[in-house]
Amino acid sequence: MNNVVEAIIEIPLKTKNKFEIDKKSNRIKLDRVLYSAMSYPAEYGYIENTLAKDGDPLDILVISSEPTFPGCIVPARVIGYLSVIDNGHEDYKLISVVNVDPRYNEVKCLNDLSNFTLAEIKNFFQNYKTLQNIEVKVFDYHGIEDALKLIEDCQKRYLEK
Repeated sequence: MNNVVEAIIEIPLKTKNKFEIDKKSNRIKLDRVLYSAMSYPAEYGYIENTLAKDGDPLDILVISSEPTFPGCIVPARVIGYLSVIDNGHEDYKLISVVNVDPRYNEVKCLNDLSNFTLAEIKNFFQNYKTLQNIEVKVFDYHGIEDALKLIEDCQKRYLEK
């Protein structure tokens, strides 16, 4: 089972800046600064050539020891995903680790992460839009097989569109 994908990073670890790659100009743009006192708990980006149910490419968090930069392509080992409803839209968040960092060689599934790391990611999504008055509901984590099926579904949706 190949669970390594190329994640295109938009938002580096530990920043409050929400960058997006503008599809028309193919340039990196500052979309907004988080309204909260929080910062992103992992690298955050998307997988190219996918289309999630919210109309955007499939989101991916890449747990890393160091921040990269917007536009960086990171080999990411997918270990699961988190179910989220953001402003009324299904918005799944793939969870992965940097595949080329030896610090994560032993991380093969969600259970290999600390309970604190998993709780921190959930807490981030439960609260990062509170001051914008946007409702975000965070549900459960799902394992590797479900995550790979989600990627496949989003790739099919992209091809059909």
